[in-house]
Amino acid sequence: MMRIILLLPSLYLLLAIVGCGMDQRTKTLPILGSREPVSKLVNGDTIIDTLYHRIPDFQFLNQDSVYITSHTFDNGVYIANFFFTHCPSICPTMQRNLLKVYEKYKGDERVRFLSHSIDFRHDSPSVLKAYADKLGVTNDQWQFVTGSKADIYGIADSYMVYTKEDSGVPGGYDHSGYFILVDKDKHIRGAYDGTEDEQVQLLFNELEILLKEYE
Repeated sequence: MMRIILLLPSLYLLLAIVGCGMDQRTKTLPILGSREPVSKLVNGDTIIDTLYHRIPDFQFLNQDSVYITSHTFDNGVYIANFFFTHCPSICPTMQRNLLKVYEKYKGDERVRFLSHSIDFRHDSPSVLKAYADKLGVTNDQWQFVTGSKADIYGIADSYMVYTKEDSGVPGGYDHSGYFILVDKDKHIRGAYDGTEDEQVQLLFNELEILLKEYE
């Protein structure tokens, strides 16, 4: 059975906060991941600001054999996850659950979806295209991407999710089942177990809260 774990303990602790609910007075989601104080001069005064973890720039090949970049997701929020097309365990459940979110927001330019295949050998653009079609994705709002092992596994680290080649598990790849909610500034605002109905409902709820920040 594939493990559903996060790469960094710090994010796991922050998820516990999210699970308890956000501050009802402010109705905003926390920014997850590392942060560090930075000082800057403003009108001659030294101000301490906070530098938050963010998803770095990227470029991947999608199901239509077109390169997409991090700028593809500018001016909106998106939900990212990691999977592979012949996954025999958690991926079918994850993708069916993410499809529910896609179907609700289909045609809504504020919300996009990004699924990274961790099988860089088998999941070519044509394989990803057939998978997307079978799943029921009919527009470019949901991108399915492939890339080199270094690029895919490196970006997984940035999302703070677990991915690994492992010949000892079904399918040959081990990975977490989290959906990662990313805001317009490429900050991580939530992480949800894509195999659990309650967590998927939490994603629905918190996605609406995040969208309201931009109204």
